[in-house]
Amino acid sequence: MDSISESIVRDRSLAPEGRLKMDWARQHMPVLERIRREFLEEQPLAGQRVAISLHLEAKTARLAEVLRDAGAEVTITGSNPLSTKDDVAAALAESGVTVYAKYDPEPEEYKEHLLRTLETRPNLIIDDGGDLVSILHAERPDLLEQVKGGCEETTTGILRLRALEKSGELKFPMIAVNDAFSKFLFDNRYGTGQSVWDGINRATNLVVAGKTVVVVGYGWCGRGVAMRAQGLGARVIVTEVDPIKATEAHMDGFTVMSMEEAAALGEIFVTVTGNKKVISERHFPLMKDGAVLANAGHFDVEIDKIALEEQAVDKRRVRRDITEYQLENGRRIHLLCDGRLVNLVAGDGHPAEIMDMTFALQTLSLIYVMENHEKIGPHVLDVPYHIDEQVANYKLHSLGVRIDDLTSDQEAYLGSWRV
Repeated sequence: MDSISESIVRDRSLAPEGRLKMDWARQHMPVLERIRREFLEEQPLAGQRVAISLHLEAKTARLAEVLRDAGAEVTITGSNPLSTKDDVAAALAESGVTVYAKYDPEPEEYKEHLLRTLETRPNLIIDDGGDLVSILHAERPDLLEQVKGGCEETTTGILRLRALEKSGELKFPMIAVNDAFSKFLFDNRYGTGQSVWDGINRATNLVVAGKTVVVVGYGWCGRGVAMRAQGLGARVIVTEVDPIKATEAHMDGFTVMSMEEAAALGEIFVTVTGNKKVISERHFPLMKDGAVLANAGHFDVEIDKIALEEQAVDKRRVRRDITEYQLENGRRIHLLCDGRLVNLVAGDGHPAEIMDMTFALQTLSLIYVMENHEKIGPHVLDVPYHIDEQVANYKLHSLGVRIDDLTSDQEAYLGSWRV
C-alpha cells in the first residue's frame, strides 16, 4: 500500500452537494449539536485517534465531525459497499476527516479501505457489523495494543463480539450501543420501520396498501417494519423462531406462522433477523409471481441469493435496485438491492432525528470507554444507564418537553420495603 494519509473518495467535486446534505442533517440533530458545543470547549478526545466504520451518509458525517471537534483525529470508512454516498464522502474529506470510502467499490477495494482505516493505528473504534474489530483480531493483531476500546452499532456486530468474548479472544472493551434503550426503542423500531419502507417504496414505486407483507424476525427492527407496514394498509404476517417474540407478535395483532406457510401468501418479504438463509431454496418455488424480497439486516446473507441464482432460468435488471429472477415454474421473484440493506441502498437511511439519539449515544459511550477501559477489561458491556438517561433528557429538552422529578419522599419510598 502507498501512503494512507490521503483520503480516497469517488469525486471531490461532489463536495458542495454533500455539504448541503450534512447541513440539513445538522439542523435536525439538536442532541448531537449540543454535545458538540460542550466538547468543542472541553476537548475530551484530544490526542486520540478514532477509526469509524459506519454507513457513510449525512448523519454519519455529522458524527465524524463532532468527534473531530471534540479533539480526535478521525478516520472513517463505509460499513457496506452500497451505502456510501459519494457526495457526502467528498464533503467530509474536505473537513479535516480522513475518508476511505466509495459507493460500490470492488470487493478488494472495499477491504483495502477497512485496512487503511485500521492502519491509522486507532485508539478508539466505532464499528457497524463488527468488521473493523474482526479484521483487527484475525488479520492485524499487531495493531491491537494501542486500542483502548470502542462501540458497536448493530445487533449483528454485537453477536460477533459476544462470540469473540466467549472464546476468550476479545482484546479490549466494546460497548453494545445497539442494546441501549435510547437506541433500540427509537433507532431500531422507528428508524428502521420508516426507512425500510422509504427504501422499498422508492425502489419499486408500488402501493403497499392491500398487499400481504411478511416480516421475517420480530426483534425491535421487525416490530418497526411490521408496525409501519400495517400503517400503510398491508396485511402483515410475522415469522419467528423465538416463541416469546412470536407470542408478542400475535398479541400485537399480527398473523404468525412458519416461513413455509408464509412463502405462498406473501407479496412483499422483509428480512430483519441477523441470521443467514432465513429465506432459502425451499421457499422460492412456493412464492407468488411478482413477489418482492427485501433485506434490512446488516449482511446480505438473510436471503439465499446463491440458491435463487441456481433456481432461476432467466435474470434481468428491471429497475435500478431490482433484479428479476424467473423460475422454472414461470414465476418471477424480485430481489431488491442485491439483498443488501434496502433502507440505505435504495433510501437515505434512518431519519436525522432518530440518528441524533444513536450518535449521541456513540459519542458519550466512546468517551466513557476511553476513560474506563483499564477498569472494564476485554468485555462487551451495556451502555451505562446514566448515558442512556442523559441522551433521553437532551432529546426531551430539544423538543421542549418537560417531565416531573421524583421528590425526596418518593425516592425514599421506592427505596424502602415498608409501605
